[in-house]
Amino acid sequence: LLDTAPRIIDRPNAKPLASALGAISFKDVGFSYDGAKRALDGFTLDVPPGKTVALVGESGAGKSTIFNLLLRLYEPQSGEIRIGGEPIAGVTLESLRDAVALVSQDAFLFNESIAENIAMGRKGAGDADIIAAAEAAAADAFIRRLPKGYDTLVGDGGNALSGGQRQRVAIARAFLKNAPILLLDEATSALDAESEAAIQSALARLMKGRTTLVIAHRLSTIRASDLIVAVDRGRVIETGTHDALVARGGYYSKVLRLQQA
Repeated sequence: LLDTAPRIIDRPNAKPLASALGAISFKDVGFSYDGAKRALDGFTLDVPPGKTVALVGESGAGKSTIFNLLLRLYEPQSGEIRIGGEPIAGVTLESLRDAVALVSQDAFLFNESIAENIAMGRKGAGDADIIAAAEAAAADAFIRRLPKGYDTLVGDGGNALSGGQRQRVAIARAFLKNAPILLLDEATSALDAESEAAIQSALARLMKGRTTLVIAHRLSTIRASDLIVAVDRGRVIETGTHDALVARGGYYSKVLRLQQA
């Protein structure tokens, strides 16, 4: 594995991303993992800067693929993705990924201390920065109750912590990174009510002022978004606010009913 050459590397003359503060644009993007079934098929979407956009759809609709392509874990086979008007294919991978923070359903932590896991969000972060990020993520209180506080080892994959605690450490890492673009793969779907309430509050603080794409399952998350995008078979089917889409009675309403069943 270590000897495997990466398939995606910087292109010749790649430049750092000039600014990640502008709109994110997907233009007629097509992609297939296996060369047969299309994960995205002419996917087109403009994400306004500083706004929160929720991606809604059934399993396999293409939502995770949108994240994968934006991070250039894969390259689209057709179409183009831009950030601030700049094609991401021509920017350095380091600058692109520096501009993005990701909080996923299954927060992965390394078998290091809590402080070291949070500090991975930004090189050279000091103790005060780490603590401030933990406070913003509603993590400081539980960390200080642990036997060794911020020096507590989290175990393989973070298994010494509860699911809610792992998520809050991951959110603290995102706070510390302070990236202008935030990707959320519904971070509260498998948590108890108390943990979910704390994490929803932390996520609301994290999303403020950032361009945010959310893979959304919970109605509370969806309703709080500036724009809802219904995705089916790799294409945008509907866009609008929650109330407008419910009133339309189309695909979004159907998906919502299935998720609430």
